[in-house]
Amino acid sequence: MTELQATTRQRLDELESRFEDLAGHFLGYPTNQDFDYSALLPFLSFNVNNVGDPFHDSNFATNTHEIEREVIRRFGDLMRLPREDLWGYVTNGGTEGNMYGMFLARELFPDGIVYFSEDTHYSILKITRVLRTRNIMIKSQENGEVDYDDLRESIRINRDVPAIFMANIGTTMKGAVDDVSRVREIFDDLAVTRHYIHGDAALSGMILPFVDDPQPHTFEDGFDSISISGHKLIGAPIPCGVALTRNEYVARIARSVEYVGVMDTTLTGSRNGITPLMLWLAWEQYGIEGFTQLVAGMLDVAAYAVEHFNSAGIPAWRNKNSATVVFPRPPADIIEKWQLAPYEGIAHLITMGHVTRDQIDQLAEELVAAGPVAQPA
Repeated sequence: MTELQATTRQRLDELESRFEDLAGHFLGYPTNQDFDYSALLPFLSFNVNNVGDPFHDSNFATNTHEIEREVIRRFGDLMRLPREDLWGYVTNGGTEGNMYGMFLARELFPDGIVYFSEDTHYSILKITRVLRTRNIMIKSQENGEVDYDDLRESIRINRDVPAIFMANIGTTMKGAVDDVSRVREIFDDLAVTRHYIHGDAALSGMILPFVDDPQPHTFEDGFDSISISGHKLIGAPIPCGVALTRNEYVARIARSVEYVGVMDTTLTGSRNGITPLMLWLAWEQYGIEGFTQLVAGMLDVAAYAVEHFNSAGIPAWRNKNSATVVFPRPPADIIEKWQLAPYEGIAHLITMGHVTRDQIDQLAEELVAAGPVAQPA
């Protein structure tokens, strides 16, 4: 290929400079900016395509299926899914992982009703439209957790229909975790034997395994499928994640594709073969001990943020085992500068691995100087 033209180089330099400036004020979204995948740069010279089932051979040999299987097994161990039952693949992010879980649930129970709380990620309502599944939105508690009384009543009214519950393992705005043990009690009490539980563990799926007193979040706790993001707590320059489930469910949807010699079990055909390498390298670099330290540091900064904000007169709080700190919605200029996530009368910051106490101090100082803000009606 020819060398870059001066104008092209300038455009790229300007974009890089803007990204570098933005990186210093990145507090509102759950993506860890602290990562280094430079060891993988040589692989950008290849068209790496993980088409098809990672647990099946492929005629497209330039793939990282073997690496992908290692990644899935590590996440499966973390979520306590026995390897003889384990199946999964590396997705392009949480929405695909959630859609995969909902797809399996619909195939198992075509007439099922999907239940999800009003604090559930926006992708779920979209997914129910795409899959054309019946759905009922359940009220949320003030902390973002599902309202179990409303859930019970909604399921009771429809107890003759299979129940598909979309559980939040860390809600988007408040970091709340739905108690899957209470959901299973509702199923048992109402004698609902046909049910499926998918867990959206985008961020907290990589937090709860590394704390002393986690909320229920594993397959042992009753989940049928779980989606975890890779670009969030772990950090990656390309959005990615993993979808985990049981072999028996996947067998119901598998189809053979002769010309590429694969089993078609994933939502997409061609799949990114670089992101499995990134997740594999991150596991090699961190290990269980490293992730434990990373999570402890994140939660320590989150606790500091709540304490510091409150001492400065800014009402702030967080849920148990959450790196998401909630506080009153600030002025638009502060939201823009710090890339905060606002929703109605609140905003949040998330103490990812790159977030420091100094940044918390700076933000608190600016919030105090700005004073109270008129909240949206």
